[in-house]
Amino acid sequence: MTFCLGMKVKGGLVGIADTRITTGSECITAKKVSIHQHGRHSMFLMTSGLRSVRDKALTYFEEVIDERGRTFDKLYKVVNEFGRQIRRVAEEDGAALKESGLEFNLNALIGGQLEGDREHKLFLLYPEGNWVEVGQGTPYHIIGSARYGKPILDRALTFDSAMEYALKVGYLAFDATFMSATDVSFPIDVVLYRHNTYDIIEHRFEKDDFREAAAAWQASMVESINKMSISNFEGVFEKTLTLPVRTSTLGMSMVEPMPNGKKKR
Repeated sequence: MTFCLGMKVKGGLVGIADTRITTGSECITAKKVSIHQHGRHSMFLMTSGLRSVRDKALTYFEEVIDERGRTFDKLYKVVNEFGRQIRRVAEEDGAALKESGLEFNLNALIGGQLEGDREHKLFLLYPEGNWVEVGQGTPYHIIGSARYGKPILDRALTFDSAMEYALKVGYLAFDATFMSATDVSFPIDVVLYRHNTYDIIEHRFEKDDFREAAAAWQASMVESINKMSISNFEGVFEKTLTLPVRTSTLGMSMVEPMPNGKKKR
């Protein structure tokens, strides 16, 4: 499985990707992020799905970028081109994969800003080659293992969040996934893009880099739960469950427990 998260906030883009690749019973470490940057053309691409499909589609795509990358003036045009390369790989390898019992599977997040874009953009690309743009309403998307980190993002992230804050929330979404999914792990690659800078920052973090932060987050959660007051729960442990009187198949009334410990018939 994979954890790749892209977030679009007012100030820019934040991306986080794990590096664990599982093949049968083996695990390896490999990058899931590629960066393409020259002049006023800056973008990153993150993928989840079959590694062989990803590598072949990305090789075809990078060949196109090398040949005519400067002719793309808006990011959606680049996304369309990567979609074409995905469909090309599907035509070449889809049938063989199906015969082997494998599903053609490749999802991608593409973010950045080209000279014709008025703002930074983030797109989600599907295995069929079509896409949707990530907007302000839900300013993030996860490809791969999404269920563990999604609640944190839904509660804590908004389009108006600062990039520094978004990075913290994104790390906590990864941490929740890392704690619950055995096929998502460190190191993680972080990419940052500030609006109108045309410069992408990339950094890799190891598990030890977050040892103190993880311990502090754990302690903070436990403390918050202990301090939480839920009025509906008050006195619940002092109450005794009262069961309704019911009749057995022999016509006898069954004993019903009472709050004072006595029996009622």
